[in-house]
Amino acid sequence: MADPGNRPNEEEERIPAMQSLLENPFLLLFIGVAMPAVFYIIWGIMEIVTIPIAP
Repeated sequence: MADPGNRPNEEEERIPAMQSLLENPFLLLFIGVAMPAVFYIIWGIMEIVTIPIAP
């Protein structure tokens, strides 16, 4: 007799995209380094643009 919890004929359950993203440590490391770098670069460009021109 087959186990009712084991259903080989049905499709395997898909893993949600957010779960697979959060389970990838290298992707999280990349995002954790890249996002602050991008924000600091943008912040630096904004600071340089706002410096008044000397007369």
